[in-house]
Amino acid sequence: MPETIFSLKIKSTAFRNGGDIPKKYSCHGDNINPPIEINDYPRETESLAIIVEDPDAPNGTFDHWVTWNIPVNDLIPENYPAKEQGNNGRNKIGYTGPCPPSGRHRYFFKIYALDCLVDLPQGSTKHDLLKEMKDHILAGGELMGYFSAEK
Repeated sequence: MPETIFSLKIKSTAFRNGGDIPKKYSCHGDNINPPIEINDYPRETESLAIIVEDPDAPNGTFDHWVTWNIPVNDLIPENYPAKEQGNNGRNKIGYTGPCPPSGRHRYFFKIYALDCLVDLPQGSTKHDLLKEMKDHILAGGELMGYFSAEK
C-alpha cells in the first residue's frame, strides 16, 4: 500500500483481527464476504476499494476479492452486492472465500479510501486497480483473519 496520510480503522463483527474467519465466509460455507466496519475516513473520501488476498497460497498470493467504487459508508454488509468488481484468483468476477488446500492461511482484507471514482471495466485485475488507485489513496487499513483447511 502506498504511503497514506490517515489510517482507517477496520474491524468485523464476524471475527477479530488476528482471529479465525468463520466457516460461513469460506468455500466450505456460504462463500460470502463477512461484514466489515470502517471508521476514520478523511472527509475528502469519494469512494472505497477492497482487495482481499491470501499471501500463503502455494503458488503465490491468491486474490479473493477485488472491488471498487464502493460508496462511502461505515459498514460493508455481509454478502455485499458490489457493482464494480475485478477477477479473483479463480479468474471469476466477485468474492471467493477462504479455501486453502492445506494448513492455516492468513487472509488480508485491505480497504482503501480514495479521492475519486475508479474508471475500470468489470473483470479488471488487482494490479489494474492498484495502478488506477496509485495517486488517489487518502487512507488505508486492513483486517487479517485466519482460516484452516481442516475447518
